[in-house]
Amino acid sequence: MLRASVRALAEAKIAPHAAEVDERARFPQEALDALTANDLHAVHIPEEYGGSGGDALATAIVIEEVARVCASSSLIPAVNKLGTLPLMLSGSEDLKRRYLGAVARGDGMFSYCLSEPEAGSDAAAMRTRAVRDGDSWVLDGVKRWITNAGVSEFYTVMAVTDPTRRSKGISAFVVEKSDEGVSFGAPERKLGIKGSPTREVYLDNVRIPADRIIGEEGTGFATAMRTLDHTRVTIAAQALGIAQGALDYAKGYVLERRQFGKAIGEFQGIQFMLADMAMKLEAARQLTYAAAARSERGDADLTFFGASAKCFASDAAMEITTDAVQLLGGYGYTRDYPLERMMRDAKITQIYEGTNQVQRIVMARNLPN
Repeated sequence: MLRASVRALAEAKIAPHAAEVDERARFPQEALDALTANDLHAVHIPEEYGGSGGDALATAIVIEEVARVCASSSLIPAVNKLGTLPLMLSGSEDLKRRYLGAVARGDGMFSYCLSEPEAGSDAAAMRTRAVRDGDSWVLDGVKRWITNAGVSEFYTVMAVTDPTRRSKGISAFVVEKSDEGVSFGAPERKLGIKGSPTREVYLDNVRIPADRIIGEEGTGFATAMRTLDHTRVTIAAQALGIAQGALDYAKGYVLERRQFGKAIGEFQGIQFMLADMAMKLEAARQLTYAAAARSERGDADLTFFGASAKCFASDAAMEITTDAVQLLGGYGYTRDYPLERMMRDAKITQIYEGTNQVQRIVMARNLPN
């Protein structure tokens, strides 16, 4: 029922704008409005904080179905989870009630600020500083590759509070867009997900109340890594949706396109391509849903399963969208059809929330018994 309702909403309210959102590289406000009106913009927030109380699998299905028609729009529920999960894992009860409630009501989105110009895969090398000053923290630094920056009202920011302790000297904070000293760089000019703004976040002597620290001082990096264990499942779900959209479109096309006197879908070579695409997609889906179940339970092997689901599903999405473009031939290469957009969108799923090379390192270090 959840899948059917989200698919109907996505096809009616989000899909009609997807091509234009990509073409103009504009934020998909129609998608945000539709998702918020139906309490699907942050389905993961518990009921006690005013949310829908959706579990990890429900959240994955929502993201998957939105990504099937528009990858940029699927980053609304995905990044809301990424930004708020540190609060859910480590935040004080006051922070949870204040900010989770605001997101659940639709008062603003939540972004996640970990990466920096010199701290990508090596996130512990960050230079953004947070210094205690009485009843305040003062933050200075630059965060890069921040999804939905400038549109989100709230930001989880990782900053160094004790530079002598490397990863154990990093703490997490809630920063608001309206805080004095917060500004944003120009939107990045990207290959795909063009409707989701990616910008630098500048923190220039930003003074925030001391109670906006998330968890204990020095626990920010651990919270960030625990967050990614859970949210890599959402990237896998996004990859599934993109791949499913591409497969659905290609399948319909080959039944209509005729060459040599018959539909090209009747040729065995085409059928084999479709069979491989569907097989890889279903394998990725089963792995992703297994990881979602572990995320919900908080299983000890989540780190391995989150990394493997993200890695496998995103690699599969890149292969499937590339093959879908091939099945349309010259038409697949044009912007008159949605497959070249899906192929471009799929690429980022192999890169963000940890490149797939990093995922393989994570898997190797956490091989299941």
